[in-house]
Amino acid sequence: MIDIHSHIIWGVDDGARNREDSIAMLRLAAETGTTDIVATPHCDRQYKFDPAVRDERIRELMDETGGVPRIHPGCDFRLSFDNIQIALQEPARFTINGLRYLLVEFEDVLIPPTTEEIFRRFMEREICPVITHPERNPILQGSFERLQSWKQMGCLLQVTAQCLTDRFGKAAQESAWELLRRGLVHVVASDGHDTDHRPPRLDLAREILTREMGADAADLLLVTNPSAILAGQPAWGSASTAIKLRKKSWFAFWR
Repeated sequence: MIDIHSHIIWGVDDGARNREDSIAMLRLAAETGTTDIVATPHCDRQYKFDPAVRDERIRELMDETGGVPRIHPGCDFRLSFDNIQIALQEPARFTINGLRYLLVEFEDVLIPPTTEEIFRRFMEREICPVITHPERNPILQGSFERLQSWKQMGCLLQVTAQCLTDRFGKAAQESAWELLRRGLVHVVASDGHDTDHRPPRLDLAREILTREMGADAADLLLVTNPSAILAGQPAWGSASTAIKLRKKSWFAFWR
């Protein structure tokens, strides 16, 4: 499996606290089936994003772990005026593997009214936004029509693996499954921050997705589309409503 969203770089944000934490997270990811993981430090008003530090620590961690899992550069990008201007000028500074896909995170209290225009400008620069964890955002949790319009623009949507259970609460869980039911989800990722409360593992998500939607849908969300994102290639699509959820309760397995 391929994890496109994680905070495994120590000392740069609210993820790994030290080098030992980073190594422990990577070993847990590898042990639970992750072959590739993208290091995506926050880039917002609270945390300064330094790609040189990210890249240096990726090299150190790859040496320590023998490249298992493989680590790729990325960024957890918050929309702000300064960030947007820099990204339009230097997209490879923020995108996954320096190619076309950019993880975009929104604040919990505000979705900029100019978001659609920003996305259009990104698309003109061949930057494809990947909207991270809309199911956890209080504004976007029920904004399915707006998310659908972003998808139609060409954006991708990424849901958090632990939101398939109730780790982030029932509202996030129900929103995640509704997004899946509507065929709006392209990728499931861990958004891992530590080894205990928010671990970088995808195996449990694969188990429940396979159980509820089938192995093809699980592979699409955890292997096929993430692989395309790493390579800067077009994603194959979302887990569409053509792949029917089973008739039993979505959450029965977890109760």
